[in-house]
Amino acid sequence: MLQAMLQAEVGDDVFGEDPTVNALETKAAAMFGKEAALFCPSGTMTNQIAIKVHTQPLDEVICDEYSHIYQYEVGGYAFNSGIGVNLIKGTNGKVTAAQVAAAIKPVYDWLPISKLVVLENTCNKGGGSFYTLDEIRPIQQVCQERGLALHLDGARLFNALVETGESTQAVGEVFDSISICLSKGLGAPVGSLLIGSQPFIRQARRVRKAMGGGMRQAGFLAAAAIYALDHQVQRLKEDNDRAKLLGEVLAKQAYVSDVRPVQSNIVIFDLKAPWTAESYLAHLAERGIKASAFGPQTVRFVTHLDVSASMIEQVLTEVGKI
Repeated sequence: MLQAMLQAEVGDDVFGEDPTVNALETKAAAMFGKEAALFCPSGTMTNQIAIKVHTQPLDEVICDEYSHIYQYEVGGYAFNSGIGVNLIKGTNGKVTAAQVAAAIKPVYDWLPISKLVVLENTCNKGGGSFYTLDEIRPIQQVCQERGLALHLDGARLFNALVETGESTQAVGEVFDSISICLSKGLGAPVGSLLIGSQPFIRQARRVRKAMGGGMRQAGFLAAAAIYALDHQVQRLKEDNDRAKLLGEVLAKQAYVSDVRPVQSNIVIFDLKAPWTAESYLAHLAERGIKASAFGPQTVRFVTHLDVSASMIEQVLTEVGKI
């Protein structure tokens, strides 16, 4: 990946003249059967651009209460787009078509207009849960019938696809816009892609510039992203399998009260008193293991390409000793 970056041919992407960025965007659009794509610094930016382009002030976005755009993007839907959020209480971050249909508001002067549905695949706060296409298509049908756009926050989409065996082309058929992250399991240092129609991406470029996301010689970063898409997708199955093994071991520990279903590369579990997330993470840190607090007594582990098989063995040993 570093060699690809060092050898990248670059130009000015603000003018559309960086050949490596252009190659990445063309590649990503083709992967999902869409017309165009846009390279951005982060997944938060791609999601926020999508929300901005799909909506007008006084509209609302419908999403699960665990959704990243609600939990972890600083209320950007309100700050950037002047819209409200309509939360659904789903199951581990996943909603159904019936729930979406019930959430769509009637058109009255005193209500925001429901304009956009956002699904997250895989869902971070939901413990890496993911939708199958069979679960998404009924939601797409509701959106089409009721005139709502459907956006995919696909930050860890490829972690889902290596489990389901579904194609990126099929994913592209059911969403109006798609965000994919390149800097998580795929291992690129920076960047996410927003994918959609030509008119959608044309407007998205303007919003990206307004948000400060226009970059100059970004081809050095785009080269890493191309390498990631070419070489790092299938190995995500290793991360998923290691997370499942970790979840199985944690479920057997007396100090663990609950482990969320482990479907991809995220393990979220609850601790029994007297353990707290803070004390547990401090204990792990002393042994060279890093994790995140997801609540007062809730911890999240994430596996990725920088976590080797031997490191997983070390983690399994240490959590088993506690």
